Amino acid sequence: MPADSSSPTPSPEPTSPPLAGVAAQRPVSHERHVEANPTGRRLGILTLTALGVVYGDIGTSPLYALRECFKPEYGLTPTPDNVYGVLSLILWSLLLVVSYKYLIYIMRADNRGEGGILAMLALILKKDTQRRRGRAVLIAFGLIGAALLYGDGIITPAISVLGAMEGLKVVSPAFATAVVPLTVAIIIGLFAVQRHGTARVGSAFGPFMLAWFLIIGGLGLAQVLRDAHILSAMNPVWAVRFFALHGLHGVTVLGAVVLAVTGAEALYADMGHFGRKPIRTAWFWMVLPALLLNYFGQGALILGDPAAAENPFYMLAPRALLYPLIAIATMAAIIASQALISGAFSLTQQCIQLGYSPRLSIVHTSAREYGQIYVPEVNTALGIGTLLVVLGFQSSTALGAAYGIAVTGTMTITTILFFVITVYRWQWPLWKAGTLPAIFLVVDVSFLGANIVKVASGGWVPLVMGGALFLLMTTWKRGRLILRERLKEHAMPLDDFLTSLATGHIHRVAGTAVFMTSEAAGAPVVLFHHLKHNKVLHERVILLSIKTAEIPYVSVDERVSIERLDHGFARVTAEYGFMESPDVKEVMKLLQLQGLSAKPMETSFYLGREQLIPLHAARREGGLTMNIWRKRLFAFMARNAQSAAAFFQLTPNRVVEMGTQIEF
Repeated sequence: MPADSSSPTPSPEPTSPPLAGVAAQRPVSHERHVEANPTGRRLGILTLTALGVVYGDIGTSPLYALRECFKPEYGLTPTPDNVYGVLSLILWSLLLVVSYKYLIYIMRADNRGEGGILAMLALILKKDTQRRRGRAVLIAFGLIGAALLYGDGIITPAISVLGAMEGLKVVSPAFATAVVPLTVAIIIGLFAVQRHGTARVGSAFGPFMLAWFLIIGGLGLAQVLRDAHILSAMNPVWAVRFFALHGLHGVTVLGAVVLAVTGAEALYADMGHFGRKPIRTAWFWMVLPALLLNYFGQGALILGDPAAAENPFYMLAPRALLYPLIAIATMAAIIASQALISGAFSLTQQCIQLGYSPRLSIVHTSAREYGQIYVPEVNTALGIGTLLVVLGFQSSTALGAAYGIAVTGTMTITTILFFVITVYRWQWPLWKAGTLPAIFLVVDVSFLGANIVKVASGGWVPLVMGGALFLLMTTWKRGRLILRERLKEHAMPLDDFLTSLATGHIHRVAGTAVFMTSEAAGAPVVLFHHLKHNKVLHERVILLSIKTAEIPYVSVDERVSIERLDHGFARVTAEYGFMESPDVKEVMKLLQLQGLSAKPMETSFYLGREQLIPLHAARREGGLTMNIWRKRLFAFMARNAQSAAAFFQLTPNRVVEMGTQIEF
């Protein structure tokens, strides 16, 4: 069968010794190193870049967050007590969730510098002490969180661009009918340019978002200076009084307050690009002050003019500046959307490498920045999903419920996985490990509960999307496990095969044959088919397995391990991290450097292509199975996966594919 990065991750294989004296010839490593403690100019550059990539989502929340708190569905009137209470809730949500939870604690749980929910899951699964059922539950949590992040990638462009374009209603009610068409046009353009990559425009994101935060902070400051008493909302007593005044009904308002912290997951997911220090520096010195000034400015405006609660963000600006502000806000929304779209591409690459997605086309759009990738299939799905959401909901207000569930669901799962890390990885005593996550969980569950009640009014969207993606990911993973079992049943131990080869009369021809297999043991099925049909074997035979390690990057020195066998055979295992794309050409260069001859024009690659036949079969003794409809779904996904030759970047005219039927 073809080597498939979606096969289960094995225990790490023994690595080859470092390559000495060949540094100049060595293939370029994909391993990335982020400075642990950048200073001076380097810190400034990374901080500025982080502004554009990390903070686009949370930076556009002032467009709609405070406005949503005073929508009729919550029954809040813009009285001083309510305004002060809501502002206090927003302030302390930003401090507790973003500053305290993510920036101080969650970002400590890195997987060799990389963050994100799948990186956290891979970090947890390195431990073999957990019971099988416990691992299954943790994997389920991680996959659900990842699925909800895809929903976030669909909803964020929709709500951000709609929120920006709704400023046209402030200019004139006559523009109300243009909001949705203009949003659709912008979103179509946004997804259409993804194939060109973000390397060129990415350099401008940082300076633009710096200008954005200065503008929104300045608009808020001007209003705060007119009514400085609004700053008393910093006192958490106002939040307590708000709940005392409104009781359980007040808790439901958290469903809108949480919109102020959307994008917090990006801080953790993008940690590998910039490191902790630049992300923290950008937050505490620029993002947090600008957001608070703007929210408090909006609050002061509402106290002076309760009608401003209709759209306080745009009403902060002088009327003459509305058009430029709408244009700037639209650009900021596009940047926020770009960060989520790029994040979905990276998440897909991780899913493929960790075995939860079929092979898809991964296009590297930058020769200098390895993390710049484009996945056409995902881009199309996200684009269609975003357009359907815009056309279905028509306004950012209607999308608030859907957005809240996607965000709070992911945050809750992150807290649960963080607790597991404190116990199993950091060896914290249970009382300490339980106290901090318990505080985080109270906040997360409060936000989640406030949004769950809005399932019927739009919250079902991320739940349906997340459920569908979870089904696809688990079906693919289990299907690969079943297929692996079936292939093992037909495999011959390699020692037996070599023994039979010595006693047989197989003609050997010049050159090298590389048989790719997902199994690092036994003789691959495609090798038997080759001998059966062609009756010959090359002088040199390499059995190549490509495996995924549970770390983000594998250094080039540890990329391949070689086991030399009799009769010109060699068993080669190549390891890639879950943030990397396998490259067989690189592997072959490394093999030549270690003395394993494989000249490009004298090497043929043999791949297997399975035709899967689902059967209504009961579980075999000690074996795996799944429902027939899931088997058919798996077979459909396998048929539509990218070919192994393209995924592993093989030269087409050096590839031979051999088919086989497999009942499962």
